[in-house]
Amino acid sequence: MPDDAAPRPPRRSFDALVAEAVAAPTEGWDFSWFEGRATEERPPWGYARLMAARLGDPGVGAALDLQTGGGEVLAAAERLPRLMAATESWPPNVAEATARLHPRGVAVVADHDEPPLPFGDDAFDLVTSRHPVVPWWAEIHRVLRPGGTYLAQHVGPASVFELVEHFLGPQPEARRGRHPDDEAAAACAAGLEIVDLRTARLRIEFLDVGAVVHFLRKVVWMVPGFTVEAHEARLRELHSRIEADGPFVAHSTRHLVEARKPG
Repeated sequence: MPDDAAPRPPRRSFDALVAEAVAAPTEGWDFSWFEGRATEERPPWGYARLMAARLGDPGVGAALDLQTGGGEVLAAAERLPRLMAATESWPPNVAEATARLHPRGVAVVADHDEPPLPFGDDAFDLVTSRHPVVPWWAEIHRVLRPGGTYLAQHVGPASVFELVEHFLGPQPEARRGRHPDDEAAAACAAGLEIVDLRTARLRIEFLDVGAVVHFLRKVVWMVPGFTVEAHEARLRELHSRIEADGPFVAHSTRHLVEARKPG
């Protein structure tokens, strides 16, 4: 979502806001639709910049971007290695990533985001991923060459849970999921060495209920099975709350992880 402060939009009806959000396309990871509707603080490390710098390193001859979405982050890199591949599972994103990345010489591979990865052993100097659903550490270790690096930005524990719990109620058992300490331990168990691990908690503001609807339609794992019809009562409650008190505030959590396959 846009990270610049946005002015409060003029008041509009619940039905108008929801109808606009339902009509908006959800393919890819372009969040420009949220301009003026929501804001999200960015992590301090600048993942896209770090990723682009690694991809442009002359020592990286082959790289893989896992769960690339519509290829937006990868396409922003000025230089790519001689051999560049990307995976994606959702068919609309596969089509979008193919159209965006093929002109850059990137091979976009449709897979199921589950092991095994469709590549041979020791294939890549660098593996990247922005917000993977699950990091399959043993597979990452397998496809990296000795001395190769995994560089990724992961979603952290209890991310945007203020919104999740508004719809689903308290989720105490789920709050530990995606914890960076647990992921680091799993990476080490798979044979990788943790080089860097940084965390951030970041403020999100939803300025209207339409932004909430679009977000939950786009990030489908937040409230599984979300539909306006099934959650209308809670949406109307949220609309009234925003109208009375201002933006709905939540917090995302992120961690930057760099791991290395011993050489």
